Amino acid sequence: MSAEVRPTTRWPWLARYLAELTTPRQVLWCYLIWWSFVLIRYFDPSLSLWLSSLGISVIIGTGLYLSTAYGGRTRTALEPWQIARLYMMPFCVSSFAALIKGHGFLLVFDPSPGANVSALLACGALVGGAALARRARAAG
Repeated sequence: MSAEVRPTTRWPWLARYLAELTTPRQVLWCYLIWWSFVLIRYFDPSLSLWLSSLGISVIIGTGLYLSTAYGGRTRTALEPWQIARLYMMPFCVSSFAALIKGHGFLLVFDPSPGANVSALLACGALVGGAALARRARAAG
């Protein structure tokens, strides 16, 4: 007659978020991590750089939004974070290009192997954390 009562543990929000983080979103987070490492290492306080990046973000982001939401015969409803990413990506790309100019980058790779390893380790920590959170969640 007595059913086994399992204590309910409330997962911390970060563990829950990591457990539910899909591979495409992990890739997007790694893009942001890589951009952040470059931003910190090569920050340029030039107002024109950031205003240009913002302007490009508005122009390209709006084009991406229109082509995504209104590109077909019917309107496609987008979630707020999807819309935000449509504007964030051109901002990050344009500012990244401006920040690395003249610093000897090969494609998107810093000339310093240590800087590349640090960014890769941060991405690996995110991916590993997501895998551990999924395992812990599945285990109970």
